[in-house]
Amino acid sequence: MPKSVLGNFDNPSEVRDIPKGRVEIVNLGDTPVMRATFEPGWKWSVDMKPVVGTDSCEVAHFGYMLAGKMHIKMDDGTEYTLATGDAANIKPGHDAWVEGAEKCVFLDFQGAANYAKPKESQTTA
Repeated sequence: MPKSVLGNFDNPSEVRDIPKGRVEIVNLGDTPVMRATFEPGWKWSVDMKPVVGTDSCEVAHFGYMLAGKMHIKMDDGTEYTLATGDAANIKPGHDAWVEGAEKCVFLDFQGAANYAKPKESQTTA
């Protein structure tokens, strides 16, 4: 019988400090879960593009907005805003930025393995 796996963000498996934010990873067996915190003024194309080395975010995200507002602009021009309480399935190929004066906290069940890593060190899962 498979074992249950527990984790806690008070004691993350990995921490990635990013410009104007922090990414915390909890490994639940083979499944990494990410809590990403973005400060007001954070923008992917300004803060993460130099770290990752791609023109837009190429990581898929499947998660829940715990706090704040984030605007998403897809490479095809589609735009929308996520707010506290919203769940989202964000496809690769987007820019994103914090809206307003409140920090954003996003819980991501899909993008943790590759988020905030240079393109050459990302896994293909």
